[in-house]
Amino acid sequence: MTAPLLQAAGLTKRFGGLVANDAIDLGVSEGQVHAVIGPNGAGKTTLLAQLNGELEPDRGTIRFAGRDITALPTATRARLGLARSFQITSVFASFSAIDNVALAVQGQERHSFRFWRDAGSDAALAEPAERALERVGLADRSHVPAAALAHGQKRQLELAMALAMRPKLLLLDEPMAGMGVEESAAMVTLLAGLKAEVPILLVEHDMDAVFALADRITVLLHGRVIASGPPAEIRRNAEVREAYLGEDAAAEYG
Repeated sequence: MTAPLLQAAGLTKRFGGLVANDAIDLGVSEGQVHAVIGPNGAGKTTLLAQLNGELEPDRGTIRFAGRDITALPTATRARLGLARSFQITSVFASFSAIDNVALAVQGQERHSFRFWRDAGSDAALAEPAERALERVGLADRSHVPAAALAHGQKRQLELAMALAMRPKLLLLDEPMAGMGVEESAAMVTLLAGLKAEVPILLVEHDMDAVFALADRITVLLHGRVIASGPPAEIRRNAEVREAYLGEDAAAEYG
């Protein structure tokens, strides 16, 4: 059996007396969307921060593409192919869409940073940036300042920035946050199309999106994994119904 591309084993993180993550085991395989859900304070963001290298685990290991990356910094993990988007959109508002994506390419390729000129004017940066924008449906907005983009388009832009880094795996932190119904539906369609190209670890509160996209779902509560399995199994799990979905929501997705 092929080992998961990303594998966390026994991942534990404490903040004083608070155990934010308690011996979490989790794996993401090729061609898979693995969703992590749980109520606020369940430990989802702490888990992502450890996988991404922003936080150092107190215990446990993280392996990526067969390599132990537990002690590696965020930038090194990014160069290995681990790309993350954030719950709060993080783009340069005054830069055009293509300049934002070109800067992501620049960082991944280790080009010298020349902020006094448009990164998007450098063909070596602009061409992959244009491809990434086209992939997320923003080709016609490439020269629009990020500040002028709608909220959903900013989320698309952030995804384009992650894709421009040629990731082997995407860590997505609530990509549907703040979106309306139509924007969320468009993002679900986009992510579903990406799954065959790059596996995704998805943290998301939108249960419609989770059950539409996920091949596997891990449920956290108080920093512990209380269930992990295919969506149909999670729908039927009594502990998940009580602790997170609630009876009404569980009935809706059952």
